Amino acid sequence: MKIITKMKVILLLACVFTSCKNKVEESKAENITALENKTDEEDMYRPNFHFTPNKGWMNDPNGMFFYNGYYHLYFQHYPYGNKWGPMHWGHATSTDMITWKEQPIALYPDELGYIFSGSAVVDLENTTGFSTDGKIPVVAMFTYHDMEAEKAGKIIDETQAIAYSLDEGITYTKFEGNPVVENPNIPDFRDPKVNWDADRKQWTMVLAAGQEIMFYGSKDLKEWNLLSKFGEGVGNHDGVWECPDFFPLPVKGTEDTKWVLLVSINPGGPNSGSATQYFIGDFDGKTFQIDESFQKEQAKEHTFWVDHGRDNYAGVTWSNVTTAEGGKLFIGWMSNWLYANDVPTEKWRSATTIARELGLIKDDNTYRLVSSPVKELNDYRGKKVVDKNISIAGETVLTTTEIISLSKTEINFILSDVANGKYTFTLSNSQGDKLKFGYDGTLNKFFVDRKEAGRINFSEKFSDKMATAIRTSDATELTGKIILDKTSIEIFYDQGQTVMTEIFFLNAPFNALSIKSDLESFTLNTIEINQLNFN
Repeated sequence: MKIITKMKVILLLACVFTSCKNKVEESKAENITALENKTDEEDMYRPNFHFTPNKGWMNDPNGMFFYNGYYHLYFQHYPYGNKWGPMHWGHATSTDMITWKEQPIALYPDELGYIFSGSAVVDLENTTGFSTDGKIPVVAMFTYHDMEAEKAGKIIDETQAIAYSLDEGITYTKFEGNPVVENPNIPDFRDPKVNWDADRKQWTMVLAAGQEIMFYGSKDLKEWNLLSKFGEGVGNHDGVWECPDFFPLPVKGTEDTKWVLLVSINPGGPNSGSATQYFIGDFDGKTFQIDESFQKEQAKEHTFWVDHGRDNYAGVTWSNVTTAEGGKLFIGWMSNWLYANDVPTEKWRSATTIARELGLIKDDNTYRLVSSPVKELNDYRGKKVVDKNISIAGETVLTTTEIISLSKTEINFILSDVANGKYTFTLSNSQGDKLKFGYDGTLNKFFVDRKEAGRINFSEKFSDKMATAIRTSDATELTGKIILDKTSIEIFYDQGQTVMTEIFFLNAPFNALSIKSDLESFTLNTIEINQLNFN
């Protein structure tokens, strides 16, 4: 294995590449000793910059809205244990979607049931009449889950309810008229996502109902009318449909706008377990009509997933905000129901993905959703390493922790003419842990392999298969953006056309990044590595 020596380091570094290999070898024993004393899970597994609750269990993001300079993130939370339990709405706030401050619990279960997933909106026009003293209401809509009814075998164990806040989402008062949507004798009737339809001056709600989505309309968030249903005969139906979202997006480079429907499914993901599919079409205020070209392409091969990795589920978007380009802001739960209750953390369980901007493009055949980390992450860039036109022969080390951290890192790369070879990046450490990922041009597939990435024996489902994703871009040049934290990798290929998110639990932090190919040699056109500054 060789170490590249051409890197241009922006900022003074402690060493140069020609000496790094020796320094890494000399410090191995020293590093191992230090890491053996660093066994606390806070040091090993608490992410540097992905949100985790201070303690207890977390799953789906809920009730996200932006108001008065703050992004609000609620989440499914059991504060009294590290496995799924009676659901509350935990709460965190941020001014940039990167650094979060956990707030007091927003909603507690009561005699009507647990507080399952839902959404929150800013009622700027006071359609609910909840405003007093000129205060703008924030209205949360959520699913009540009646555990006694479930235990009794009743189908109607889930109803929809609302609560309102007059202090910008810190505390809530539950509506006396709950539930506002009764259960029409449907199991798995949950996860209301509400948005304001400005064109028609109505609130629109999408609700998961078994294996379809029900569309509702309301003028005041209290009385709801069923508008239509969607789902029969389209998409993946290998599991229960959950956590929908529905919003318009401009098509990049055109004057067109299309509607996007997100639907999480468990199981049924492209690499088993939990995942989120999407549909593109048009909406007339009552009915969502899937785009004909989209339906045709999806029927040929279902590659229309928000994320093809195994650890991005139940993601939804923030209300009351769009980007300057008209994009939506999104965050997901960074885990999978196959093993979420068993991952090796005790004080807390689960994290969110990095916040992402969603956009829409049109290729030769149909529309595709694209995503990228929010631009606010750029504000945390610190030390940078860049190089271009690197000749690679054999396995070559691109950087080590002697130069830049690999536990709070953004990596950007460009590879040209990738049609014929297999290109494998490897993150490794002195304990023998390895995370391998890359692209196989002969198969036209991306891959992530974590079977050697630290602790895997807590679940037989965690590393039972290598995650793969078909490349949908036909560009000869492959671009990638990699976001690394202590226990996660998020890879955005082809400007976000294909995304893969995976978690892992190392025995020691990664201390080297290398690349190799089955070709005799190739050129890595560009690599840029940014260390992200977090306390």
